[in-house]
Order: sequence, then structure tokens, then C-alpha cells
Amino acid sequence: MSSQPVGILSTGAYVPERIVGNEELAPRIGVTAEWIERKTGIRARRWADPSEATSEMAVAAATRALEQAGLTADRIDHIIVTTSTGDAPLPPTACLVQAGLGAHRAAAFDLNIACSGFVHGLAVAHGLVAQNPGSHALVIAADLWSRFVDFGDRGTAALLADAAGAAVVGAVPGPYGILGTDLLSHGDESSLLVIEAGGSRKPASHATVDEGGHFLRMRGREVSDFVLGKVPQAVKDLLAKTGVRREDIAHFVPHQANGVLLGRLAEQIGFENARTHLTVGEYGNSGAASMAVTLDDANRSGLLRDGELVLLVGFGGGMALGASLLRWRTTGRVEL
Repeated sequence: MSSQPVGILSTGAYVPERIVGNEELAPRIGVTAEWIERKTGIRARRWADPSEATSEMAVAAATRALEQAGLTADRIDHIIVTTSTGDAPLPPTACLVQAGLGAHRAAAFDLNIACSGFVHGLAVAHGLVAQNPGSHALVIAADLWSRFVDFGDRGTAALLADAAGAAVVGAVPGPYGILGTDLLSHGDESSLLVIEAGGSRKPASHATVDEGGHFLRMRGREVSDFVLGKVPQAVKDLLAKTGVRREDIAHFVPHQANGVLLGRLAEQIGFENARTHLTVGEYGNSGAASMAVTLDDANRSGLLRDGELVLLVGFGGGMALGASLLRWRTTGRVEL
């Protein structure tokens, strides 16, 4: 295995054109626009066109990441798509993305670990690139949650959005790159976020459709308790493992679950100097994609400076969470 550090070489994102503001959504879910913003911190969200699928959003985000890196698709060795809303149960969405990009030499596969998927995908890419010196991996987080909205459930309907974000992962010079990652699962809490039907336990049928079994269900208060109870300790453990002080973190990029919750989380972790990056107000909660989209937004806005420490934290269905600490290297064209 190579000892060469591995990090993010470039980023890319795609958000659909359609903007769904609170004023449009509120009457459909029986609340006011002010209620949505007060409870979630969300003012608008992006929803995909009916003709769009998850794989197409993923291709768009990946294309932008490749362009920033100055790489063609045939330079990619691994494609990891993390999604809970794939185009279909079969084939894997990653294979559709591979074909869409023309990345014919890349091995492609899906990860389904919900909203913490981008961190999990980076961890897998890190291992693959380290084992295959000179290789490049595409990590793409994409979710199309608007197709799973139950407008009778205001707690989830106010949140859900569509987007895709991507990162090209490869070798970087020291001291840059991924410094450490922690991945955790709490399967005993799996009932907090579910889509009950469509799998082997409850195959799709007229009955499951009539029962609303294909919509996302969330026990919101308990999810918040899980996040506030588990994430701060996970961050503390990762910092201890990497020998990094909390006050040295420059950027905190979390899963964009809910703006109100994220404010409480950042306060509870106690970041003194870190900038908490939020896009949830304009883009909503796009599941696994949200962290990748937010990272790309910060990157392309020039907010991430060379050598700064960036903390990525994802959490969601499973229940699962992941945290990754990176020393940022200014992205751009890869030297081949």
C-alpha cells in the first residue's frame, strides 16, 4: 500500500433549476412559510424536473468535478455513488453514471448509507487510491428526495430536496489530504428514518402504494436527539485520534439536515474559530448530496484556503454517522 497522502483534488455540484420556495410549498403541507423557516431554517429547496433521474444529476456534478481537475473520464479508476434514491433497484446507479460519463475503465458501485454517505464514500475512495498508486476515484453523492415526499407529513415535506455533489480523490503531497476518518453505525436506532416498502420485506404492491409505504418516514425529535447525543462525541474522538485541537479547525461542513439543528450542533461541539458552512437555507436537505454540494460551494467561493483544516460530518438513516478531517489543498488542474 502506498504511503502517499490521499485527498480531494477537485469538487463539483449540480442543483436542479426549479426553486420551490416556502410560499409555494406551505399551502400543500398545511403550514405557513414562516413556520417552515422557523422550524427548519429553510427558505427554499431545489426539485428536479420530472424528466430527471438521480444518475443524470450525478453525471452533471461529476462532470464539473472532472473539469475542475482537468481530467477526462478515462482517467478515472473508481466511481462510488452514494445514494438512497437510485434510478432503480437494478442496475446500480453507479454503472449508469459510468456509462453517462464514458468512464469505461472505471469500476463502479453504489453505497447506500443515507445522509452520511459522502464521508463513507471518501473513506472507501481513500483506501482504493492508497492501494492503487496513481489512480483516481470519483465520489458522487446524489439524492432525488422530491419523489419520496408525502405532503401529508409536514415534518419531512418541509425538508426534502434534490441535488448531487462530487469530488475527485487522488494522491496529494504532504501534509495535505485526509488526516483521519471515523465511521459509526447504530442499527438499534434504525426505525428513526425509514422507507418501509419496496424491498424484500415489503415488496412493492398496490397495497404498499395505497399505504404510503414508499415515502420517507422520520421521527424528527428522536433524530435530533440522536444527532446532538452522538455527533459531538464522534468529533471529539476523531480529533483525539488525529491529534488536532478543536480550535484549529477552520471549517465545519456538516450534512445539511436542518438549519436550526445545525446551529445547535455547532454550538454544542463548541467550535471557537471554525466557520460553519450552511446551504440548507437555499437548497434544502438533499440527503447524501447536501454535504458535497456545500463543500463545493465553499470551494468555488474561495473560502477554503490552502492548508486549512476542514471537518466533514454526516449523519442520518441507519442510524449512521461519519466524520472526516482534511487538510485542504487548493483544488485545480491535476498534474499528470
